[in-house]
Amino acid sequence: MQISKADEQKILVDILDIKKDILKMIYKAQSGHPGGSLSCVNIIYLLYHNIMKVNLQNPAWEERDIFILSKGHAAPALYAVLSKFGFIKREELFTLREFDSKLQGHPVKNPEFGIEISTGSLGMGLSIGVGCALSAKLDNSDKNIYVLLGDGELNEGAIWEAAMSASHFKLDNLIAIVDRNGLQIDGSTEEIMALEPLAEKWKAFGWEVIELDGLNLTDVLQGFERSKTIIGKPKVIISYLIKGSEVSFMQHTREFHGRAPNKEEYEIALKELDNIKEELLRGF
Repeated sequence: MQISKADEQKILVDILDIKKDILKMIYKAQSGHPGGSLSCVNIIYLLYHNIMKVNLQNPAWEERDIFILSKGHAAPALYAVLSKFGFIKREELFTLREFDSKLQGHPVKNPEFGIEISTGSLGMGLSIGVGCALSAKLDNSDKNIYVLLGDGELNEGAIWEAAMSASHFKLDNLIAIVDRNGLQIDGSTEEIMALEPLAEKWKAFGWEVIELDGLNLTDVLQGFERSKTIIGKPKVIISYLIKGSEVSFMQHTREFHGRAPNKEEYEIALKELDNIKEELLRGF
């Protein structure tokens, strides 16, 4: 799948605006997970913009595809994307983590907002996805189930139990996406609990593996299109991304895994994103 220059510009500008909203949400709350939220915005945005069947007028539409944010601490990214597509009013975003807010630090199921599943206890999302995919098969539904996993989350044994089940039941309507940014709360994934050779592990569990550059829009879209052509087995997309993407002092560090920026950091981050946006608009 190729996208035009005009579409590419709009998508990239939208993603930058979403990243600014993520930072504003977390800064206002003085709590949250900016690093992992900034990492996966591209993937969530493209799922809603180009890949999944969704219905803004009817978020609970029976034939919709299902998205599960297994790495629930990246909830600000999901909320901001849902807001961009009209599922959540933008002003609601800035109630993040407040008492009585519908937008807590990890997703709470809310059909009105298009939030399918409550997540946050890492390792559970893929098991839920297996259940959803198996249910769709039994109902003869053509819906697809997309589950976004953190790479540090793959330390959890439940992930691999779910992977074995998905292969056993030949759930070709299940697509897992690994946010492969190489960092988790305590440091490098390879230092904490080595994942490599990651692609071979998934293949050994009977999955079709697609590796791609998660920052390249065309690469991502082509990867998802390819996933739809694979019959008879579940698919996993290993998406190479950057924790804290596009904010210089948040990139490639675990420091902002679960720390909100202070005022100075927040202002610098917004300025950097604005500068990137200006360059984009000039460059196209």
